Amino acid sequence: MDIIETVFVRNNLIVAFAVIGVTIWFSYLLADKLTNGRIHGSAIAIALGLVAAYFGGVATGGNTGVADIAILGGIGLMGGGMMRDFAIVATAFGVHLSELKKAGIAGVISIFAGVIVSFIVGAIIAILFGYTDAAAITTIGAGAVTYIVGPVTGEAIGATDAVITLSVAAGLVKSILVMIGTPLVAKYIGLNNPQSAMVFGGLMGTTSGVAAGLAATDPKLVPYGAMTATFYTGVGCLLGPSILFFIVSAIY
Repeated sequence: MDIIETVFVRNNLIVAFAVIGVTIWFSYLLADKLTNGRIHGSAIAIALGLVAAYFGGVATGGNTGVADIAILGGIGLMGGGMMRDFAIVATAFGVHLSELKKAGIAGVISIFAGVIVSFIVGAIIAILFGYTDAAAITTIGAGAVTYIVGPVTGEAIGATDAVITLSVAAGLVKSILVMIGTPLVAKYIGLNNPQSAMVFGGLMGTTSGVAAGLAATDPKLVPYGAMTATFYTGVGCLLGPSILFFIVSAIY
């Protein structure tokens, strides 16, 4: 047993891929058998990941979830920024430039409109919960944009760790809602072609939510929605700690 444990710990990244693979397989099985595909397997997988992270933190007293368990330490690398950014960039390879051009000005407007509207909603919720500090309001508003924009903005403007954590939570809730809601509303909003997928990705912005939601709707639309959603994240990271923060600071 000591030899087996040593091998698994030394190769914990391989173990991480195996564990995540089994988790995703199980999540898709639950999505198919229990929800008849109405809830995408990715949403269930993320929910299971959050539960595992909580119990991992409780069991070890650490702050990186299951990655604090030696044998699962590879999940810290697998779930880190490097792999995430690689996956996001990889989605661009499925996009045809001819389809991107067809989105035109509508795609650009959708990105800026999505960032601004999401930020305003998040900022209003922060204010309703009693926050009056410009940095806190901006960070939580940025979290409503995406769970990536929130921490980037918070770190840049000096928000507290607690507020940054809230921004991540806000982004995760939005991501899960987009995952679950996309296939339910797709036929009512005409989400059935690359152009509408790009506008949708620009409005919603959360790359993981948009990708999973479109995968449950039509896998062929995923690269198009993910492309504008990726630009959305970039725009959010630029506007959050700069223009949007200055505006909130002027008000508060």
